[in-house]
Amino acid sequence: MSNKLKIKLSIANRVYPLTIDSNQEEGLRKAAKNIDLMIKQFEQSYSVRDKQDVLAMCALQFASQMEQKTIDKDIKNEIVEEKLGALNKMLQNYLDS
Repeated sequence: MSNKLKIKLSIANRVYPLTIDSNQEEGLRKAAKNIDLMIKQFEQSYSVRDKQDVLAMCALQFASQMEQKTIDKDIKNEIVEEKLGALNKMLQNYLDS
């Protein structure tokens, strides 16, 4: 059983107090750091100053990355299934002969 921790994360110059399981701390801190880095990149690249717009762009970026990984995984699974099916057919033909 995990211990509960109270931490404070800073995102876009706001502090968010959270109570989390201890095994989540590293991932949450890395996520907050990545969000802040992405905010800085968007602000520099696009001269966006409205934090809400920048956060929306960050959310879209992260969501699209997650969706793309899901799509890529599904494609890989289909390829593996096709290859396994072909291999199974070859083995079945060999055993039948």
